[in-house]
Amino acid sequence: MKYPVLGAFILTLLCQFTASAQAVKSSRPASSVSHPARKKTPVAVAPTPAPAQQPVPNWLPSTNPVQPAATILHDLVDTKLDVRFDWAKQWLLGTATLTLRPHFYPQNQLVLDAKGFDVKSVELLNGVKKGRDLKYSYDKKKLTITLDRQYPRTEQYQVRIQYVAKPNELPKGGSEAITEDKGLYFINPLGTNKDKPRQVWTQGETEGSSCWFPTIDKPNQRMTQEISLTVENGFKTLSNGLLVSSRRNSDGTRTDVWKQNLPHAPYLTMLAAGNFAVVTDTWRGKPIEYYVDPPYQYTAKQVFGNTPEMLDFFSKKLGVDYPWEKYAQVAVHDFVSGAMENTSASTFQQQLVQFNSRELADISYEPESVIAHELFHQWFGDYVTTESWSNLPLNESFADYSELLWAEQKYGADAAALVQQTKLRNYLEEAQMKREPLIRYRYANREDMFDRHSYDKGGRVLHMLRKYVGDDAFFTSLNRYLTQNKLSSTELAKLRIAFEETTGEDLMWFFDQWFLQRGHPELRVTHSFENSQVVLHVQQVQDTLYQPVYRLPVTVATWNGGQPTEHRILITKADQTFHLPVNQRPNLVKFDHEGTLLAQVDETQTQEELLYQLSHARGYLQKYAAIQGLRSKTADLTVSSAFRNALSDPFWATRVAALDGLRRYRGAEGSAVRKDLQRVALNEKKGVVRAAAISVLSSFQNEDFSEVYAAALKDSSYLVVGAAVDALSKAPTAATRTQVAALQETKNSALLTALSNYYGLNGTLDDYSWFLRRSQDAPAEVLYVMLENFGTLMQRMPPIEREKGIQRLETLARTHPQMYVRLGAYKGLHQLTTSMPTLKPILQDIRNKEKDDSLKSMYSLIQ
Repeated sequence: MKYPVLGAFILTLLCQFTASAQAVKSSRPASSVSHPARKKTPVAVAPTPAPAQQPVPNWLPSTNPVQPAATILHDLVDTKLDVRFDWAKQWLLGTATLTLRPHFYPQNQLVLDAKGFDVKSVELLNGVKKGRDLKYSYDKKKLTITLDRQYPRTEQYQVRIQYVAKPNELPKGGSEAITEDKGLYFINPLGTNKDKPRQVWTQGETEGSSCWFPTIDKPNQRMTQEISLTVENGFKTLSNGLLVSSRRNSDGTRTDVWKQNLPHAPYLTMLAAGNFAVVTDTWRGKPIEYYVDPPYQYTAKQVFGNTPEMLDFFSKKLGVDYPWEKYAQVAVHDFVSGAMENTSASTFQQQLVQFNSRELADISYEPESVIAHELFHQWFGDYVTTESWSNLPLNESFADYSELLWAEQKYGADAAALVQQTKLRNYLEEAQMKREPLIRYRYANREDMFDRHSYDKGGRVLHMLRKYVGDDAFFTSLNRYLTQNKLSSTELAKLRIAFEETTGEDLMWFFDQWFLQRGHPELRVTHSFENSQVVLHVQQVQDTLYQPVYRLPVTVATWNGGQPTEHRILITKADQTFHLPVNQRPNLVKFDHEGTLLAQVDETQTQEELLYQLSHARGYLQKYAAIQGLRSKTADLTVSSAFRNALSDPFWATRVAALDGLRRYRGAEGSAVRKDLQRVALNEKKGVVRAAAISVLSSFQNEDFSEVYAAALKDSSYLVVGAAVDALSKAPTAATRTQVAALQETKNSALLTALSNYYGLNGTLDDYSWFLRRSQDAPAEVLYVMLENFGTLMQRMPPIEREKGIQRLETLARTHPQMYVRLGAYKGLHQLTTSMPTLKPILQDIRNKEKDDSLKSMYSLIQ
């Protein structure tokens, strides 16, 4: 399913309002850099003070109704669609021919999902061109058709429905993960926006397909498919399967016919049409295509170009070759989520490819995570599909875990460890507010399943399972699961059975505690040395009223002479002591030394152990943990020296963590530290590390690094330029304004965010028009920060000058489709209430009319 980029950002915002979130944030890697391609979050988020009032975590068992898989009365066998568009009215004019059969019991009635249609006719075909009219009733949601007789399960039948789909007349829905759910979207339909192309595209998950064609819109249905798509001649089209024919029509249109021969679930049906450039590639003779706006056709392969290698890697790893006829990836404007794994044709938000060559140098392998995620869904989600949304992690956990698998394969163990760390952090942030089982048979809304539990927690659970059974057994089990359940729907028990049949071990304990129970272990770990033994004390301190006491296989490493010895232990109790044999007092004892556990671990270590860990650790996670444990000790010469040495670590994220550990350094090595920071800022090869060095330099108040900042303003990396602008915003010089003004017209999100921060803090009335203008063309991920900074600027302006800015903020707070943009606009307005109390009723009215409950909760905390 779609990459839940929006949900992650909302989660971050919620955590900003809690004091407990600050502890989590303090342990984040300073290397975390958000990119629009990866998630719809701003590159930099202005800090928000935690108010006195805090949200109350909800960890109680759900009282929502049980949500079973849909009862199957009919099997969808095949769907044929003939569609064209009325662009002016934003309608789809369609004819659907459905082939079905009763699933088991004889049926004389068919109920289809069909939302907001004008139904013109319903006919029984059964293989003849001229159909027989059937009686039907329609309530704008369900189309109930009375068949001509009762059909047994051995007999297929065909119905043809002529209809008009009117998606814009549907009630507005959506969720944090999918901002709208109307299924069919017209972008710039009349061509009035010169900065945006005309496009039409669909988004089916969860039940959006029935907004544009009649179907049984449930994930436990499967059908073959053919779509005849009539568009104007200049458009390129895309759908599932292969393009089998294309003919020009006398009215200046063209009809493309796309056919998919293997069955898939209705929610995976897609179409897209627009003025795309199509960049072609190949893998084992199958066509691979990248659909992008024409200006980005020359950089498309830099973004998508590893797709054939991914196809090869995943096919070999799973022992199941990519199963579909082709693989296409299309980037569309205003997509309602991060990305979507439609069968053989994934859709991505435009931000994934909207990079010039200079920007591509900054984004590292971030977009590849999204590409890998959606590609892995072609096996887990498309080839084998969850039978119900309660079992969604059977789709999403695997797609999430593919990001680690690809990072490990392409970029090495440290890159995979960074994925592991980031994903664990994402889940733990969400777990501050809610704790749910991964497989949730109780939910209020199926969209609630698209959260950091289904994605990030699920991926970490799979990582633990892999480490427990071993790589050979893990991937053999996945092969068994895929081959036994291919082209069908599945549930958790089938995954468990595949692992049990492979390993010969009863794994109910693992699947029960990790998939069916809520929460995670919270561990306190201490150790001592006694009588040639390490005495390891482990306590599970989580609240066990609604969370289990976990069974945890863990590896503990004891280090001597620069070499580790591994000890496997099994934790089964809330309070447990282990005795590990050693020849002498170890230099280091490291619990869960590979960072496998999905847990919060409070491990007591001495400064000497942490220093040893930093210098001897073989992986990023251990080095990062050591740096975090030593941050408060940087005044110690041995610690600051260790951090300076870490600035040369082979892995960039370790270097960034070491830089952040030197922030506001006040120790005896002050001069040497500052020289090292300036050297990194000017000479480091990786832009994100140079940017981090500049950020750390700016933490030294009343110190002049203007020469470094001036050089950084000319850097090839936008991240570095943005960091320099942020640094100068704290200590502007006489030349700063002219230097910054030269960057005003940038389209880069990182730099645009930094400029809004600069003008928010240092701008004058002369910069008012810049905010008015750029708030019209800034990406949504920038607007959240920009609008709050706009409010900061207006606080310093005469009230009589603020009218246009207030109108802009109010309009965006009321109407912008992205909730985090509405939040940014609201916060911008709120800053003005001290000097303009007349705005308070407007803010109250905005709160009262807001329909998003999570946003309402955040509004209530802004005081």
